[in-house]
Amino acid sequence: MRADARKNRDHLLAVAGTAITEQGVDVSLRDIARRAEVGLATLLRHFPTREALLEALLRTSFDELTARAGEFEASSSPADALVSWLRDCVAWTTEYRGVTALMAAAIEDTESALHASCVTLRAAGARLLARAQASGAARSDIDGADLFALVAMLAWLGDQPSLAPRADRLFEVVASAVLTSAGSGRAEGEHAPGARS
Repeated sequence: MRADARKNRDHLLAVAGTAITEQGVDVSLRDIARRAEVGLATLLRHFPTREALLEALLRTSFDELTARAGEFEASSSPADALVSWLRDCVAWTTEYRGVTALMAAAIEDTESALHASCVTLRAAGARLLARAQASGAARSDIDGADLFALVAMLAWLGDQPSLAPRADRLFEVVASAVLTSAGSGRAEGEHAPGARS
């Protein structure tokens, strides 16, 4: 890709990211083009569909969250790695309004432009969960699909203005429910790594 074309594409992605943060994933493509000061045809030349635009925008974040799973796995106990990654995923999904429903649909739709990235992200969480289960730190009756659903549920809470103040406390409740007594050995009131107080 030519340098000017890449610059234009990066500009469109930056504008789209801001628009989606403000208005959600259903923001009008025409509005994104207007904000970027280009014609709709220019936007569609780079991203022929909404999903293509979202995939390009979200892929970097998915890759970062997948890499974070590896970092946590290498540097933290199984329980802390799982909870830290779960917290990062929830925090990220609340940045883009409506993305959780999109991810849930994409995981089931092999034709979706987002499918591969979502599957890779779910697999990273499943690996951390399996490691915690093998160490006895996490309950054995949930799987990667359940963990992915918990991310969506917790992100939805954070996306609701009336419920958002409860999101951190409920995250701790859910994290404690995922962990066994062996994995939840933090003192009463002590937050998981990365937790906001």
